[in-house]
Amino acid sequence: MCRTDEEPEPTETESAAGTDAAFTALLEDSAEDLYESAPCGYLSTLMDGTIAKINLTLLNWLGLEREAVVGRVRFADLLTVGGKLYHETHFAPLLRMQGELRGIALELKSADGRRLPVLVSSVVKHSGEGEPLLIRTTVFDAADRRAYEQELLRRRREAEQAQAAAEEARRRAEADRQRLADALAVLQQSLVPSSLPAVPGLETAVHYHTASPDRLGGDFYDLFPLGDGRWAFFLGDVCGKGPQAASLTSLSRYTLRAAALHDPEPAAALNTLNAVLYERYAVGGDPRYCTVIFGLVEPRADGRATVRLASGGHPPTLVIRADGRAEYLPTPGGLLVGALPAARFTTAQTTLAAGDTLLLYTDGLTEARTGPTRESLFGDDALRVFAADHAPTTAPGLIAALTDLLKSFGDGLDDDTALLALGVPADPVPGHV
Repeated sequence: MCRTDEEPEPTETESAAGTDAAFTALLEDSAEDLYESAPCGYLSTLMDGTIAKINLTLLNWLGLEREAVVGRVRFADLLTVGGKLYHETHFAPLLRMQGELRGIALELKSADGRRLPVLVSSVVKHSGEGEPLLIRTTVFDAADRRAYEQELLRRRREAEQAQAAAEEARRRAEADRQRLADALAVLQQSLVPSSLPAVPGLETAVHYHTASPDRLGGDFYDLFPLGDGRWAFFLGDVCGKGPQAASLTSLSRYTLRAAALHDPEPAAALNTLNAVLYERYAVGGDPRYCTVIFGLVEPRADGRATVRLASGGHPPTLVIRADGRAEYLPTPGGLLVGALPAARFTTAQTTLAAGDTLLLYTDGLTEARTGPTRESLFGDDALRVFAADHAPTTAPGLIAALTDLLKSFGDGLDDDTALLALGVPADPVPGHV
């Protein structure tokens, strides 16, 4: 009914009274109605579990009639097989001992066979003398909670499966990496001698550092006899890394060996290698080259050794004298081997006296980065000073000191490095003529 303009506005007291009346009307539900229509299930059972009272809410969940339940069915009969076993072995004994259980997860079975996840709380009612009379039970619908738990379990299983798959992938990748590293190590060893031969009247030592176990290095070296007391040696560095560099390394090494058997003069051997590399690669439009020092050493009857060598674009050879001097042996005019169809190589010569040592190295040593921020190269001058500080020395002693130096560079050493040292012992070698 509409209020006319002449009707007065309700006072604040009248509005409050109307609100109280509305709440009073809402709260006039009977206790029986509150029990029957509660948002959860209620039931009362005798101590043997026979249902004495059950509310309409629980009956509707189960799809049962009150007459078919009260006095005819036990609470355990409403449970699934698993729930019944749990009730008989755990729930009922604990309830008798403690008199109260709260929030126990069980499953009811409806008349149409559906499984209803619920949370059950039960309290034993006692008489004035303390005798147990009946059990009052509250049943809460846990379907949403069960679905949430199942989703959590599903996500957990998926996460575990994903973690297991990632771990298996990591394990396989590590196994593949190890197999690759092993294969590369075997191939790398095939590109250099497994050991240096014993040279009468000389001491020799070698060290080879590979920058990465996952990539083939391009440094190479060798020492082998030519007959008549002469020995050939070489040390070099090919351009690039990986399988292509390995192919170039192998070709360079075996070409130099073959060239030395044909004409052991250092410049002649380098000319042969230059022609082979240029024809093999540059002519085909894929130029590749290397730097290399090739030399001859001939121990003499007077305890000294004559060394003749030529360089093709390689860092100079360092000679450490017995008197403490360290000096580079100049080999001017040497060009990269394989870069041009015709290259000019010059030969240098020196004599190693007792206690003198000859060092050949690749540029991984002098181009190692030093300093707190790795901003400086180690360099030729620092190498000469380092060698002089260790003079007089032996070939094994010098290589050992340089190996420790390489380790000190840490991540500043990012290139392959080969070291080869030849020296005349300070003391005569027994049996040497």
